[in-house]
Amino acid sequence: MKETLPTAWLMGLLFLFVSANSFSQKPDCHCFIKGTVRDDHSGQPVVGATLLLTQSNQGVFTDADGRYQFTGLCPGRYEIECRIVGYQSRRDTVNLTEGHEEDFSLAEEEIHLKDVEITAHRTDAPISQPLTTLTGSDLARTRGQSLGESLSGITGVSMLQTGSSIAKPVIHGMHSNRVLIMNNGVRQEGQQWGSEHAPEIDPFVATRLSVVKGAAGVRYGSDAIGGVVLVEPEELPIDKPLRGEVNAAAFSNGRQGAASATLQGGVKGLSGFGWRAQGTLKRGGNIQTPNYFLDNTGSAERNFSLAAGYRHKGFGAEIYYSHFKTKLGIFSGSHIGSVTDLLNVIQSSEPLIKSDFSYIINRPYQDVAHNLLKGEMHYHFPDGNRLKWISAYQYDNRLEYDLHAPRNDSLAALNRPELSFRLTTLTNDIIWDHKPLAGKLSGQIGVSTLYQYNLMDGRPLIPNFDQWNIGLFAIERLVSNGWELEAGLRYDYRDLTTYRFVNRIKTTDHFNFYNASGTFGAGRNLNDHWSVLLNFGTAWRAPNVSELFSDGVHHGAAAYERGDATLIPEKALNTVASVRYASDRLTMEVGGYYNHIRDYIYLKPQPEPILTVRGAFPFFKYTQTDATFQGIDVSADWKLNGRLSWMSKLTYLRVSDVRNDAYLVMIPANRWENQLKYTWGDKGRWEKIFFAVGNRWVGEQRRVPPGGDFAPPPSGYSLWNAQLSGKLAISEMNQLELTLTAENILDTAYRDYLNRFRYYADDMGRNVSLRARYVF
Repeated sequence: MKETLPTAWLMGLLFLFVSANSFSQKPDCHCFIKGTVRDDHSGQPVVGATLLLTQSNQGVFTDADGRYQFTGLCPGRYEIECRIVGYQSRRDTVNLTEGHEEDFSLAEEEIHLKDVEITAHRTDAPISQPLTTLTGSDLARTRGQSLGESLSGITGVSMLQTGSSIAKPVIHGMHSNRVLIMNNGVRQEGQQWGSEHAPEIDPFVATRLSVVKGAAGVRYGSDAIGGVVLVEPEELPIDKPLRGEVNAAAFSNGRQGAASATLQGGVKGLSGFGWRAQGTLKRGGNIQTPNYFLDNTGSAERNFSLAAGYRHKGFGAEIYYSHFKTKLGIFSGSHIGSVTDLLNVIQSSEPLIKSDFSYIINRPYQDVAHNLLKGEMHYHFPDGNRLKWISAYQYDNRLEYDLHAPRNDSLAALNRPELSFRLTTLTNDIIWDHKPLAGKLSGQIGVSTLYQYNLMDGRPLIPNFDQWNIGLFAIERLVSNGWELEAGLRYDYRDLTTYRFVNRIKTTDHFNFYNASGTFGAGRNLNDHWSVLLNFGTAWRAPNVSELFSDGVHHGAAAYERGDATLIPEKALNTVASVRYASDRLTMEVGGYYNHIRDYIYLKPQPEPILTVRGAFPFFKYTQTDATFQGIDVSADWKLNGRLSWMSKLTYLRVSDVRNDAYLVMIPANRWENQLKYTWGDKGRWEKIFFAVGNRWVGEQRRVPPGGDFAPPPSGYSLWNAQLSGKLAISEMNQLELTLTAENILDTAYRDYLNRFRYYADDMGRNVSLRARYVF
């Protein structure tokens, strides 16, 4: 006992000494971070947004005025994440150690009080599904490319091509009617069923291009089985000064040039107004492979868009109009006169038709015009609720011209297209964002309607039709114990009536399709480095008119396609998960997905080509099976030192025909991309200067059904590229960004499995481009 008491006494004294010493050397944790979260569209406060300190998962909600506050913080570096359903998540870093000293006075302590206002960008992307966004300089370095080409650098996204001038995005192996495109908040409606029908969208209108991976049918509609592409322009500059941007791009291959300009601002003397005007011109000639030119592969494009808006207190209104006009030459070597010649060109390594360079676009070609008129109104109620109405009109006019002109020598006959599609679409969306319930549950309820009719002239391919759609949905989100939980339900109904002639007798066919879809997802920041996302979703898709009734030569695809009126809707069960690690030196994300689709509809190549009066063409039929799509997406960005970094992207996809224990055709091959990047420090007025060299490896697609295609899959290939870029600060408001890019530096001859013209010719050879972006 005599030895125990001194020991306890000494330990107690040591504890008091350490505690007192720590208290004297460490300031009280009385710092705080407070601020406001506002909607960048209306400037109104966002009620019920979640603010998280990612290091500790400490969270608060914004009040009725959009205000938030963290208290009892110690000096240090904090990362704040702002999230709410209907908005893009955002992270900001606040450093509370600046000016810190051990002995505090009131004035010094004020340095540790940060009032941070966060402007939230509204988006409809689900919070529990992987979302990748191109914006700023990353987007600027894709300018001059099509939408499909711009997105192809994202992990898990590839391109379905028809020659070198037509491309559309493929997400996790799915495309066309399984990938929904939202153009400025409006569901893009054209003739997207065609594999060679590229999206009628000018990427220059967007300041953000985002890809949602996985089934997203609850929010966007029944067709979003594979994913969603969000094309988002910048918010209108309400009461902002006049400013603008000019983009120019020149490409060596095809001697293509593209130029786009944007001018926007407020209205002097009129409070609450903003406007924007934008236009694009593109022109290109015959594409060149390493060994020859591709005849008649030129392109021409003329686009413009106009927007205006008004904001006052909680009310906002906006009107938007865009016109897209393109003329695309179709490789003349894909239209062949006899079955023998077709088989010979497939077996040979060169096309039957060759030419020199030319800007002239002859038959066959596509002439496409798309018009979009959108009106939007919204109101933020004082209690935190929000109501939005979007109404849109779209008119898509697609003309397709065959290689052989009509025999009638009249000018009218020579200018008459073989296929003419005129699609008119009216859509309406009403969305109610309700205020947080019990301080934790927030979400939205909505109704979407669509009416469209299609008129077709020329040689029969698909019938005329009328279509009505209506969808009801609800999505709710709960934040609890560091988890963000999201669940939603949707019901869709579609009424389709087709009109066609069978043996010269007008026939009407009527279809009703309906089903429900659901989603449940969860997300969590485990600590300041690790975060996870998990989503389970169901989706469905009704067969479209082309899948039901196609019967004829599709000139743009250079193929004969035949539908099946007995097809039934696809039903999908999708699971997607991702794990993300982020630190100062390493950012890495690993995502996996499994998508089971019952009654999957696809174009199946037939054993033999078909001979028609228009020539010989590969023959495809629409059929159904049960399929699974499973794969992994891996991306990493590692800063090796202060100037050198390494970026790597891996896409692995495996697709199976479950019903027949086989594989499917036209599935992307596995891909691995690597890039080594060296960054210089600022040099005078030059900043963000870097040089990068990269490699894209695409494997041979060996998982194909035996004898299931007209030609075996091409060999894998490896392409080298390089890029040099920098920004010149001309003044405080004026900036010039220059980017020099060389693709396929070694001029490698290759054929991509997802290019439908791989039967006839190689893909594009070396291409050097120079891009300039001037912001003023």
